Amino acid sequence: MATKFWQTVGLGVLAGMRSMTAPALLSHSLANNPSKKLGKSRLRFLQSPTTATVLKVMAGGEMVGDKLPNAPDRTVPPVLGGRIVSGALVGAATYRAAGGKALQGALLGSAAAVAATYGALALRKYLGKATGLPDTVWGLTEDATTVASGLALLKNPNYSKKNAREAKRKDVKVPKAKRPRLPHA
Repeated sequence: MATKFWQTVGLGVLAGMRSMTAPALLSHSLANNPSKKLGKSRLRFLQSPTTATVLKVMAGGEMVGDKLPNAPDRTVPPVLGGRIVSGALVGAATYRAAGGKALQGALLGSAAAVAATYGALALRKYLGKATGLPDTVWGLTEDATTVASGLALLKNPNYSKKNAREAKRKDVKVPKAKRPRLPHA
């Protein structure tokens, strides 16, 4: 329970920071490590390699667009709405893939996205004023933080060096974990 909860909160936060990055990373993870629990779900489209590719392109476009001077504020209703939908999508898929209820995940993911939208914006503005560095620097930092955090959230926690050492002692080969990967999927 704790893993899917915190993974959903984390992905929701990332959706609030960069609306397309969270679904792109989750879809990439699911395309490489499909969940049987999503097999008959409406969310199964996230396991498609084509969906993963399209979402990655969209995430890259969002990162570029964020640096443009005419980029809308992330808190204007249409943009905020997109972040809410993104948080709900990753939350629903994460909960469902872990055997939970999609609605619970959607509510949790969207709430985290809203909180992060405002929190990340406030932090970015504060850092810009405090350091005098241009907003582009903080935008790039936010991009890197979002991607690195998403990859960390989706890595396989069930594979450890200890398991590999034990397997070597028993002459059993343990395949390397594909990263990123949903736990309990």
